[in-house]
Amino acid sequence: QVQLIESGGGLVQAGGSLRLSCAVSGRTFSRYDMGWFRQAPGKEREFVAVIRSSGSIRYNTDAVKGRFTISRDNANDTVYLQLNSLKLEDTAVYYCAQGSTLTGKFGSWGQGTQVTVSS
Repeated sequence: QVQLIESGGGLVQAGGSLRLSCAVSGRTFSRYDMGWFRQAPGKEREFVAVIRSSGSIRYNTDAVKGRFTISRDNANDTVYLQLNSLKLEDTAVYYCAQGSTLTGKFGSWGQGTQVTVSS
């Protein structure tokens, strides 16, 4: 059974940076698209970024605006999300997910990691 474990969240001041990691086990990592999503208090979960098995990348440009970078390490079955120039509105629980952009389904999710940006 696939397992996704996020780490790297925490409390950071506005303008700071964090690097989130998501370690995946139980399934051939390189075959799947990997996405990051986030959910802020009182809001619906939103898409942040996806990196496909091919390596191609797509961002929620409205939310990210060039501040975040997604990457993957197929040798270590890990996907990363580098968060730079953090803003108060980036405060959320960040989730990684595994699935397919072709079907639009991300069926496997991690437990989430909290990112809190303070002023």
